[in-house]
Amino acid sequence: MDIKLAVAQISSLKGDIQANTELHLHAISQAAGQGVSYLVFPELSLTGYEPELAGELAFKLDDQRLQLFVEAASKHQMTIVVGAPIFGEPLPAIGCFIISPSGEIKSYRKMHLHPGEDEYFASGREHHLVKIGNTTIANAICADTGNVSHAEFCAELGADVYVAGVLITAGGYSVDTALLRDYSKKHHMLVAMANYSRPTGKWLPIGKSAVWWEGELLAVAGETENALVIAERHDKNWSASVMSI
Repeated sequence: MDIKLAVAQISSLKGDIQANTELHLHAISQAAGQGVSYLVFPELSLTGYEPELAGELAFKLDDQRLQLFVEAASKHQMTIVVGAPIFGEPLPAIGCFIISPSGEIKSYRKMHLHPGEDEYFASGREHHLVKIGNTTIANAICADTGNVSHAEFCAELGADVYVAGVLITAGGYSVDTALLRDYSKKHHMLVAMANYSRPTGKWLPIGKSAVWWEGELLAVAGETENALVIAERHDKNWSASVMSI
């Protein structure tokens, strides 16, 4: 079975989960119109990248604030991956919730933290892969992608796709995306990343969410647009395009 997946490049308002949810739902609706079955948002997309607020805003698996995404996943028969702090003691984790069309919610916690993040967050210990049809997708979050062992282990586990929600600035973009490009070639995985389109926290992301396959850049969004970067597999090859939202 062929598959169509996408990364959503959006902006998030500081700590405004209701407004951010509405923006997510708009992106989900647009992706559904394109036949997307797996959609990934940036790092901490539901809250913005706000470490100081993470503890009070943290989500649990049964959080009612995720209910609209459960309904959207069912309605559109889409697996939706949203970024959020995940409750933990004594510290929350930087995480994402993987919400399936069946209503099942799973979570992944970022395993590799940036310097300074350990003041606010605990690191995760387990990789996360999900099967969509005959495609195995591995999830990653930002600094995970800077550790070659993370992508390598996901490939060893059978990943066909490696997708990350991130926050990348102009200063880190060249180095970070060179690694992502290399993973796509070395491990024969489609690699995709979802970045922010506007400032979040104290950071100025550069946008340019993108998809790579076999060492080639297939599609890249602009720096400040809200957009979907959509990848579709035909037999054993991938193509990709960008759609503003």
